[in-house]
Amino acid sequence: MVLTVPNIVTLFRIGLVPVLMVLLLFTGPTASWLAAGVFLIATLSDYLDGYIARNYRSGSVLGTFLDPLADKLLVSAALIMLAGMARTPRVPAWMVAVIVGREIMVTALRAVAASEGLVVGAEEMGKYKMTLQAIALEALLVHYTHWHIDFFGAGMFLLWISMVVSIWSGVEYYLKLHWLLREDAHARAQAGQQSIGRTAQGR
Repeated sequence: MVLTVPNIVTLFRIGLVPVLMVLLLFTGPTASWLAAGVFLIATLSDYLDGYIARNYRSGSVLGTFLDPLADKLLVSAALIMLAGMARTPRVPAWMVAVIVGREIMVTALRAVAASEGLVVGAEEMGKYKMTLQAIALEALLVHYTHWHIDFFGAGMFLLWISMVVSIWSGVEYYLKLHWLLREDAHARAQAGQQSIGRTAQGR
């Protein structure tokens, strides 16, 4: 298996996840800025590998699997670490459970679709969700007030919005997959009836 440039960029993003987690073990403005910087680099690399894959036709099956996995690992790791901070958790644990639970559910649905030979593309709401989560987490990682901007307050406001969009897009994905599975089952049933009819005529 040959790794393409987008795949290498995606693996680099996955490699930044443990770096981010280690930085979030520390407190203070310096550690927060470093964590926010690592998260920003990882987020920008997501757009970079997508740009390369689209414009240089270097997409691959591996990339289709790795790219959403990298996004989910990055977001989930950041949320879990923020919720698990010893002194003062920056994100309520229940919000993390809802958002991460949605990601697990969609991943399971993707596996169901793949087992049936179906490919369910990302919806617009899913893309908005990822953008909102990235901006919200960037602000929450900065955490402190700088230049008279309450980054924590802004981050929580955006995280609330992203959580609603996340649930909405998850339901949308489920309904789309349910419709595709029903249509696929109907098409197979029709194909089976036609096959039986041709066999009967041949006799």
